[in-house]
Amino acid sequence: MKIRQNLHVHSTWCDGADTPEEMIRTAIEKGFSSIGFSGHSYMSYSPDHSMSLEGTELYKKEVRALRQKYAGQIDVFCGLEVDMYSGIDLTGYDYLIGSVHYLRVGGETVGFDRSQAEVQRVIDRYFGGDGMAYAKAYYEAMVCLPQYGDFDILGHYDLIAKHSDNIAFYDEESKAYRDWAIGALEALAGKIPLFEVNTGAIARGYRKTPYPAPFLLREMKRLGYGAVVSSDCHDRRALDCYYKEAEALLEAYGFREVYILTAPGRFEPVPIGGMS
Repeated sequence: MKIRQNLHVHSTWCDGADTPEEMIRTAIEKGFSSIGFSGHSYMSYSPDHSMSLEGTELYKKEVRALRQKYAGQIDVFCGLEVDMYSGIDLTGYDYLIGSVHYLRVGGETVGFDRSQAEVQRVIDRYFGGDGMAYAKAYYEAMVCLPQYGDFDILGHYDLIAKHSDNIAFYDEESKAYRDWAIGALEALAGKIPLFEVNTGAIARGYRKTPYPAPFLLREMKRLGYGAVVSSDCHDRRALDCYYKEAEALLEAYGFREVYILTAPGRFEPVPIGGMS
């Protein structure tokens, strides 16, 4: 039996292009056995990039209604992608993805998941033009994720590498950078059990390879993290973007299974190859 699942899916409730029902219909067409929605948690400091508080409740209501409507055709889960500084109620979801999209610098909450020009502005304004200081601050923030929620999945671990195929904001090959990235992984081990191989930057034309970088996959395997595959989908056409390649990458670094959400809060391993 082939299993295909995507738990990192955004809809028109936040910054996605398609409604939840459109996403579900596409998932059925593509042969998915399940789909999970992960709307961006409300962020008072960035309302344009998140669900509103009222919208969050409506989102949950719609996803649960669609779960009933499509029962027997596909399993539908209601999750949340939580930015660490959201400060909202995290109960009532089937799973939680913990992500860092913002840094707190000098009392300000600073977004960096932006264009190349905006990333450079952040580095210049808040880090004195020092890209390595920016990278260090990111992984220091990542270490703090468990303080903000009981997360199931570690979202796009090295998100700051979004533009690395085109511009070097910091030295990704340096010992210092790798020490910070690996050190944060070691600090998080046992606190967030799963990480995602996230193909979203490929789908949106930023990168040719998924998050995380291969040297991090090696360390995640060493530290006992479980893997899920997602496309961080904002457009239903990319619901299964780079899935086979992502599984092959995991296998190359010693992973023999990926994890599937089978019921709220319950993840089970399936052999690699079972999702494609």
